[in-house]
Amino acid sequence: MRPDLLVRLMPFAIAFGVAYAWSGGAGWLGLGPGNLTVQLVFAAVAAPTMFAAAAAVQLRLTRRRGTLLVPAGADDAWFQAAFYVLNGPLEEGFFRGLVQGGIGITFVPPVGLVIATSAYVLYHRLGRWTWPETLATALVGVPLGLAFWLLPGPPSLLGVSVAHIAATCGFLGPGPYLLRKLKLV
Repeated sequence: MRPDLLVRLMPFAIAFGVAYAWSGGAGWLGLGPGNLTVQLVFAAVAAPTMFAAAAAVQLRLTRRRGTLLVPAGADDAWFQAAFYVLNGPLEEGFFRGLVQGGIGITFVPPVGLVIATSAYVLYHRLGRWTWPETLATALVGVPLGLAFWLLPGPPSLLGVSVAHIAATCGFLGPGPYLLRKLKLV
């Protein structure tokens, strides 16, 4: 995880921080709470839905490829989940706030949505992800991009970050651990 922090997450944080400072804390970056009630309701509905959907997609991909990386135990699954609590908001800050928000304010929101979501999906191919796994990230990128753009109130990373964390936990770490515990894989 250390290389991931240094090579991927730290640059996301720095880029977002520079944009935040340069823009004077512009609202389009989504750092504020937005409409807090809307954000919390979205998070409460989206988090379990995204976790279950991501675990179901992982199950389908696992049955297709015949292999799955599963945490060694519950402690490892929780450790991975803790890492995703950091990963989710940083990815959302970069792709939703900086890219989608910045392009959306510069041109029009749909252009920001398309470019940010495409970049988010394709960026997963840079790692060890197969094409089916990479394309599965669109199942997170599209609805969260739409939510960032369309939820009432000022843009906020709050709801989409919580949903992103849940989706990642469903697809990696805790989700596969649960699939193994339920003897589905």
